[in-house]
Amino acid sequence: MENDAESIELQEWLESLDYVIAQNDPDRTLRILAALESRAAKSGVRIPFTANTPYVNTIPADEQGPYPADRDIERRIKDIMRWNALAMVVRANRADGSIGGHISTYASSATLYEVGFNHFFRARNESHEGDLLFVQGHAAPGVYARAFLEGRLTEEQLKNFRHEVARPGVSSYPHPWLMPDFWEFPTVSMGLSSIMSIYQARFMKYLENRSIKKPSDSKVWVMMGDGEMDEPESLGAITVAAQENLDNLIFVINCNLQRLDGPVRGNGKIIQELEAIFRGAGWNVIKVLWGSTWDPLLEKDKEGLLVNRMNETVDGQYQKYSVESGAYIREHFFGVHPHLRKIVDHLPDSKLQNLRRGGHDPLKVYHAYKAAVAHKGTPTVILMKTIKGYGLGDGGQAANSAHQMKKLDDEQIRTFRDRFQIPISDDEIGSIPFYRPPEDSEEIRYIHERRKALGGYVPSRRTLFTPLIVPTQDKYKKYYKNSDREVSTTMAFVNILSDLMRDKDMGHLVVPIVPDEARTFGMDSLFRQSGIYSPVGQLYEPVDRKTLLYYRESKDGQLLEEGISEAGAMSSFIAAGTAYANYDINTIPFFIYYSMFGLQRVGDLVWAAGDMRCRGFLIGATSGRTTLAGEGLQHQDGNSHLLAYPVPNLLAYDPAYAYELAVIIEEGIRRMYQEQDSVFYYLTVHNENYAMPAMPGNIKVTREGILKGMYLFRKSDKRRTKLHAQLFGSGAILNEALKAADMLEKDYNVAVNVWSITSYKALQNDAAEVERWNMLHSGETPRTSYITSCVAHLPGVFVAASDYVKALPDSISSWFPRPLISLGTDGFGRSDSREALRDFFEVDARYITLAALYSLAREGDIPHEEVKQAMKDLQIDSDKPNPIMAG
Repeated sequence: MENDAESIELQEWLESLDYVIAQNDPDRTLRILAALESRAAKSGVRIPFTANTPYVNTIPADEQGPYPADRDIERRIKDIMRWNALAMVVRANRADGSIGGHISTYASSATLYEVGFNHFFRARNESHEGDLLFVQGHAAPGVYARAFLEGRLTEEQLKNFRHEVARPGVSSYPHPWLMPDFWEFPTVSMGLSSIMSIYQARFMKYLENRSIKKPSDSKVWVMMGDGEMDEPESLGAITVAAQENLDNLIFVINCNLQRLDGPVRGNGKIIQELEAIFRGAGWNVIKVLWGSTWDPLLEKDKEGLLVNRMNETVDGQYQKYSVESGAYIREHFFGVHPHLRKIVDHLPDSKLQNLRRGGHDPLKVYHAYKAAVAHKGTPTVILMKTIKGYGLGDGGQAANSAHQMKKLDDEQIRTFRDRFQIPISDDEIGSIPFYRPPEDSEEIRYIHERRKALGGYVPSRRTLFTPLIVPTQDKYKKYYKNSDREVSTTMAFVNILSDLMRDKDMGHLVVPIVPDEARTFGMDSLFRQSGIYSPVGQLYEPVDRKTLLYYRESKDGQLLEEGISEAGAMSSFIAAGTAYANYDINTIPFFIYYSMFGLQRVGDLVWAAGDMRCRGFLIGATSGRTTLAGEGLQHQDGNSHLLAYPVPNLLAYDPAYAYELAVIIEEGIRRMYQEQDSVFYYLTVHNENYAMPAMPGNIKVTREGILKGMYLFRKSDKRRTKLHAQLFGSGAILNEALKAADMLEKDYNVAVNVWSITSYKALQNDAAEVERWNMLHSGETPRTSYITSCVAHLPGVFVAASDYVKALPDSISSWFPRPLISLGTDGFGRSDSREALRDFFEVDARYITLAALYSLAREGDIPHEEVKQAMKDLQIDSDKPNPIMAG
């Protein structure tokens, strides 16, 4: 009786729910269910939590409309794309087996791209801003194949796939540096697409909320694979997208269930895992798992047995079904239950083998895209189930080695040709020719018509911006003077930044970015001056509202306060620094952060920024291993300038004084935003307060030296001596060099010139370039590097000291006429006072003095006994442990 009553009660509840659903008001249904759940919770009923929905398509078949185009012609076009993508990779590897390439990723995702290219991915033109498209890096051959049919790439370029040095080829993956009119974003460092696209979509909203650009319905489409979702950057920022209500962001994750070596989750279900993660983060999740051939089977599944079977089958087994026969599928998938087997009794084995996954069905893909575009309020992720290497057959479909598939034999190519009905004869198979229908063919006309309807061709990178009106030198000249008080270069930078933000012509385009350290850097004055960006404004009264510098959030705030996320802040920097290419807007990002947590923490993103021809200023604050006193080993930076060396278009400077900083920023803005040079800057600033001197000597000469990397800061006026030394200091250690010069002149009768080294990298680059030119032009009048012109005829010995590793001055030592002694801060940092740290790392005035005296003794200018006596006078212990490995 109790069971009967429960059954009747359940039926009544279900009928009531069916009635509500029948009213076609999904929001009302959700409100009622939420109210029921709340009432149950209040009564102590614990409802088990699950972030998963059943392992079926999110959009039911009966909610789909018809496909809006001719599927036959789109299929023919897609098949040609498949052929040309395969031909590109196989031809390249037959000619050179080391060249590499990937077939299987595009094979699994061709439908995802073609539905997008034919119906959704809009180009930027005069009437619309267009969409931004992050292409999954390993699918690049398919995108090249489409551009070939569009007439944007030539057959010669396809023939030279991955040959870019001496031939007109195309790059291995998306690289704007290598193909600056084609690719928009580098995506093959897996994981970066996710975080970069999130902050790109957020920056789009930022520009709109600050009225820098008009509101639009543009989308950021991000094509990724399920394997790369294990990268921390892939999922680490997804809550930001939900918090910021980024309904302009659409992730399309190609879930072919395989990564490079095998299954992504062989013993689990990656799609269910990702669904739970994204739903929990507040995203709209759309699953596209099963193609239309499954719809009749699901309709017949009145008892839910098929859905249960789908739910319980793990990914490793699904991969196995992809390579097995229809008989195997009948026995092992449907054969576990008599009623389940009965559902497919009417289907021959060949039909079972061809039951498609959702990501290979244009109808399913189209309606998922359509729903994503229409969704409002939150970002959307579409989980597309596919088969890796789809269509490759024995050549690699669903094989664990599919990612490495680069070569196919003639028989495998013939089978592929036959499956996709490519009009290539058997006689031609061996050469694997590209195929392009005639220009007046139905296929080519259709491609052009669809792209015309969507505004043009994508991907396409263009730069049509107008150079900025930038401040004149007069704006910066106040920093050329003596300071009336002791300040740090960090404080000087904040003052320069504040001045720039007030500039009437370009101030609104300055984008300050900080990862939750604004108060540390003295930037809290910007809270009130410019506001902190928030898409919803400020919904609360801040606790410090009555103070002058209260925490003010605003919908049109200028400061991007990113929280403790250097990777997120760097992604904002990239978005702002590439706005000139994506929005025709010259925003000027200044990303200020603890220098130790910059290049070595987000180096991959910095490399991507260089690839994207990003512009702006990276500001490594609290820099210098001995200048940041008490923070200790993890915080003290003596490395970052060395890490800046490999990035070709990153200019790195370590200014000591306010006027140096002002000159570099002035030149950087002119060079990037007037001359349109594709470079960006890394500047280190310090937290040590000292008097800022006036710019010495001739302003024009000193400015030139600052920008080229070195200049004479103080010339000795000592005349009656035969002993000479040249001291080179940078950053805060320049002050130690000045103290050492005073000691050497006063106590040891050495005439000392003191030089400021603003950029070791600039000096090394220039010298290496000159040396290269001279080598390639043997017998011609040799050129002279800037550093050689400065030091070649100087008398005496050479000592360079910095707050960074010795490798920096060592990198320019070969261009000195006599040996250079380098002092630096090699080793782990530690907590103590600046004085103690500079003694420990041997970069203070005493050690600079010792290095000069030792060098003079080595040259035979003074006896070694004088050096030993100096060590006693300077209280330097000759048996002191080497700091590089001191515990």
